[in-house]
Amino acid sequence: MESASQDINLNSPNKGLLADAMTDVPVDNAARGAAPEGLTLAEEEELRAELAKVEEEIGTLRQVLAAKERHCGELKRKLGLTPLDGLKQNLSKSWHDVQVSNAYVKTSEKLGEWNDKVTQSDFYKKTQETLSQAGQKTSAALSNVGSVISRKLGDMRNSATFKSFEDRVGTIKSRVVGSRENSTDGLHSPSGAGDKPPQDNAPF
Repeated sequence: MESASQDINLNSPNKGLLADAMTDVPVDNAARGAAPEGLTLAEEEELRAELAKVEEEIGTLRQVLAAKERHCGELKRKLGLTPLDGLKQNLSKSWHDVQVSNAYVKTSEKLGEWNDKVTQSDFYKKTQETLSQAGQKTSAALSNVGSVISRKLGDMRNSATFKSFEDRVGTIKSRVVGSRENSTDGLHSPSGAGDKPPQDNAPF
C-alpha cells in the first residue's frame, strides 16, 4: 500500500510507472466478465493477444506517419511550396481519379450514346432543318430591307427636293465661311495699319 501511495504522488519520479506496472497485473475472468459466447478461454486469450499486437502496430504506424508528415512539410518548406500548391495538386489528382473511375467512364459513354440517339432522331433533324430555314429566310429578309433602304436613299438624293436642300446648305455654308474670312481680315488688318502686324503691348 505504501509503494502505491508513493507512485500516485505527483512529485514522485516514478509517477508515470503506475500505469505501466498495472498493465502486467493479471486480470481474472470474474473481473473481465464472462467470455463471449462460442469462444473457449484459450481462444479468447489468443484474440486478446492478437488485439494488443494490432493496437501496438497501429500506434507504431501513427508515429511513423507523423514523422513522415513532418519530414514532408520540411521538404515542401525548403522547396518553397505553399499549402495552396498542395491543394491544387490534390484537386488535380482527385479530378484525374474521377475521370479514370468506372462510374465516370460509364456515365461519359451513356451521355455519348444519348447524344448520338438525340442527334439521329427525326425530331432533332426536323428541328435542325426548321431552324436552318428560318435563318435563311431571316437573312434574305434583312438583305431585302437593306437593298430597299439603299434604293430609297438613292432616289432621295436624285430628287429635286434633296438637290434644292443641298444647294441651300451650300449657300449658307459659303456665306458663313465668307463672312468669317472677312471678319478675321478686319481683325488682323485694321484700317491704316497696312500689312504690319499689331504690336503686343501686353506686360506679360
